[in-house]
Amino acid sequence: MSDVAVREGVERASRLGGAADVGGALRRFTERALDEDLVDVAYAATDSPLGELLLAVTAQGVVRVAYIDENMGRDEVLEDLARRVSPRVLEAPNRLDEARRQLEDYFSGRRPAFDLSVDLSLVTPFTDRVLTRTAAIPPGQVLTYGEVAAEIGHQRAARAVGNALGSNPIPIVVPCHRVVRSGGGLGGYTGGTHRKEHLLGLERGDAARR
Repeated sequence: MSDVAVREGVERASRLGGAADVGGALRRFTERALDEDLVDVAYAATDSPLGELLLAVTAQGVVRVAYIDENMGRDEVLEDLARRVSPRVLEAPNRLDEARRQLEDYFSGRRPAFDLSVDLSLVTPFTDRVLTRTAAIPPGQVLTYGEVAAEIGHQRAARAVGNALGSNPIPIVVPCHRVVRSGGGLGGYTGGTHRKEHLLGLERGDAARR
């Protein structure tokens, strides 16, 4: 089920019922779809100090956290999810309440780390290993690309580790920002190095909080 299907269903319901409350029709349609287990990917948008985020979950856990800006639009993220996970994608904010609450606590400094299940079905087995190791780096600490490569048994794969982290579909929650270059350089980041710097500063306690 896609958002297009949802809109068409709401329009039909409104026409047939003569109701002006399109918002109410949408809520009822969404609740029915969820109750009947017709949704594989639920998503919602949320604000953050780093800009708008789009969050998506499956039955396995958080499958996507995307920075929505001039480089990545909401429709682009949803189309990718529909193509690679399931076309049954629906906006269902209630399904994202816990993830949004934990993100709010994290950015406010009340939560140093996340307690959320994640769904890594969008990544390759190698990237899965990289992200699993990255997820275990404590807040306020960093590893280098080379150190991560060595710890997963690929001593000379620092560049491949960097590429894997660059494709991380769940930034922030899976903290790829905690991997840096040897020598102290930040290295790249899917949301831009200004966001990586903010996240590392937040975890050190020296970033401005909102």
